[in-house]
Amino acid sequence: MKDWHTYFTNKKIRFLDHSDPNYLQTAMASFAVDDTLCETIGKNTDTCACRFWVHDKTIVLGILDTRLPKFQAGISFLKQRGYDVIVRNSGGLAVVLDAGVLNFSFILPDTEEMGIHSGYELMTSFIQSMYEDVTSAIEAFEVTGSYCPGDYDLSIDGRKFAGISQRRVKNGIAVQIYLCIEGNGEERAALIRDFYQKGDALHDDRFDYPIVNPETMRSLADLTGQPLTVHDAKERIKQLLLLNKTEDIDNNELPIFEKRMEQMVQRNEKAFS
Repeated sequence: MKDWHTYFTNKKIRFLDHSDPNYLQTAMASFAVDDTLCETIGKNTDTCACRFWVHDKTIVLGILDTRLPKFQAGISFLKQRGYDVIVRNSGGLAVVLDAGVLNFSFILPDTEEMGIHSGYELMTSFIQSMYEDVTSAIEAFEVTGSYCPGDYDLSIDGRKFAGISQRRVKNGIAVQIYLCIEGNGEERAALIRDFYQKGDALHDDRFDYPIVNPETMRSLADLTGQPLTVHDAKERIKQLLLLNKTEDIDNNELPIFEKRMEQMVQRNEKAFS
């Protein structure tokens, strides 16, 4: 599944733009929206969705982060720095969201062609096409020393600017990426490094938390030397997919969203209690 052009041919693409940080007040809502879309798109194999989302000054944690020996000390540190902190329902570890980071999701039907690696490969090839006029050096492999490391970290010259996650719900797949387009990638990484230090990650015998080296992370603008922005990224995506008309979850989907949002709230209340 490396040819995104072929995959999207003859498929209807719903386009949802939630990139105004004031529209969805918490990143919990973004994960609930993606789950909602998974449920509805999973019922129709010729429909997909593309959704933009941006949340300023937010740290998104994975479940394993909540098991740090001094988890509350780590959370207190992040909140003192002015960040909202939530726990997501998909895999992975801590990441930083801010106004210079574009998240976008492909919501796809879970068909036979979508194997375990297919969503990651589709997103990787899409990002490579998205910036083919800027660079041909985007690679996918785990960047040791980055936060939330994984096999599909996207990097240039070994410095990471994006990470991909995948979640399967009710015959639908959410392929989610955070793209550090602008701003200081090293400062973002240093924040997560300090969070793990405050949380006493090195003394956890159950799990090897990443030892974050800020040198391994940059923004795409820094890596390419080009004045790239979140707005520019959105325009590139829209042009590649021929997106124009925006929509939102509809009235039939609202009950699903409310259920999924309540699950996110309960997950976070339990994590932070």
